[in-house]
Amino acid sequence: MNRALDLSYLRGKPVPVMGLGLSGLATAQALQASGVEVWAWDDSPESVAKARAAGAHVVDLTIADLSQCEILVLSPGIPHSFPEPHPIVLRAREAGLKLVGDVELLARAAPQARKVGITGTNGKSTTTALIGHVLQKAGIEVAIGGNLGIPVLTFPTLSANGVYVLEMSSYQLELLDTLVFDVGVHLNVTPDHLDRHGGMPGYVAAKARMFVGQKAGQTAIVGVDDLYSADMARNLGKQKLVRLSVKHAEPDGITVVDGIIVENGRRVADVSDIPTLPGAHNWQNAGAAYAACRALGIDEATVLAHMRSFPGLPHRQQLVATINGVRYVNDSKATNADAAAKALGCYEQIRWIAGGRPKIGGLTGLDRYMPRVAKAYLIGEAQADFARWLEGRAQFSLCGHLERAVADAARDAQPGDVVLLAPACASFDQYRSFEVRGQHFMELVRALEAA
Repeated sequence: MNRALDLSYLRGKPVPVMGLGLSGLATAQALQASGVEVWAWDDSPESVAKARAAGAHVVDLTIADLSQCEILVLSPGIPHSFPEPHPIVLRAREAGLKLVGDVELLARAAPQARKVGITGTNGKSTTTALIGHVLQKAGIEVAIGGNLGIPVLTFPTLSANGVYVLEMSSYQLELLDTLVFDVGVHLNVTPDHLDRHGGMPGYVAAKARMFVGQKAGQTAIVGVDDLYSADMARNLGKQKLVRLSVKHAEPDGITVVDGIIVENGRRVADVSDIPTLPGAHNWQNAGAAYAACRALGIDEATVLAHMRSFPGLPHRQQLVATINGVRYVNDSKATNADAAAKALGCYEQIRWIAGGRPKIGGLTGLDRYMPRVAKAYLIGEAQADFARWLEGRAQFSLCGHLERAVADAARDAQPGDVVLLAPACASFDQYRSFEVRGQHFMELVRALEAA
């Protein structure tokens, strides 16, 4: 039977936990279960009440004496630098506390287990899940989570043969201290979260923390198809570097062009027909997962066999239903233009549902996909701006909400069309998360199917 993580090494001084969302509440509960005195706090009275009801010890960190503490466990969603530090962060720094995240606590509690980290602007969730799937099927003891949505302090204690497979956001990477990844994967960089990092250089620097501390015998897998990531690869240290491209040949790395994985110039496999991994962006994910599993010692045939049984992830180009010859695809995770481009590039005749809370850049870079769009159905705060951008590029209608967008797209669609939810926006204008938005889309489609 797997043992819960032992965080008792933190006993002796109070441990403040700031931010009581999913991971923060799990952190407070895991610390208390190990006999650690926890001071749990959140800006939201509702979150504080929920934590108190769940048994967390609540202390107001706006007035608490933080000089008694050594660390502040900070939710990755709380700013500590840009656009300005949270007031609790300022209090913690004045008291000399080190800022850490829950992933750092996991690393200290289970130093014996191997750690695989996956980051990148796009594709990290699929790559994380794919690596975890292959390892599980190969009989390896695995725990999979992090930014993927599973709090890491709910993980069991793994042995030296076990592997923690961790999706890492830029926010989480900034909160690492001692953790060094045995295998680090960086897929790509496009502009995102720039307000939290003070611009593109800060964002890239946060992503590059994936490889801090790696030495000979550890592996860095770097997608080199954008200039920022290529530069990142050039500046690594003594770890083994595996360069990964879906655009050009990498003689001493991994190339996946037209779905063909080529390793060090040798053809390995064709993954273009794996239904849960469509398109060049998923071929990059497949190449990265292949390289990571091989770096962990899994033989080639085993890796390739289990990649084919990958079930895919919810809200990532998820085929919900085919109704009267029309496919309905949920890619609610496409929260920026670059992610939406990956989905738009996979289909030919698209009824595109887009919009929500816009991100910097809007729909910039999507011009070449517009011939594929039969019509766009716009929702949310971005619909007026998106309409202006689409003028002269593609037909569109202003739908406001997802219910009307799905209904109108279903009415207009012809056999062979794809009704694609790829919003190119955050969800927070109408939904609390992209998952809730995607779930609503699926419910609307299933209602069509049942009609």
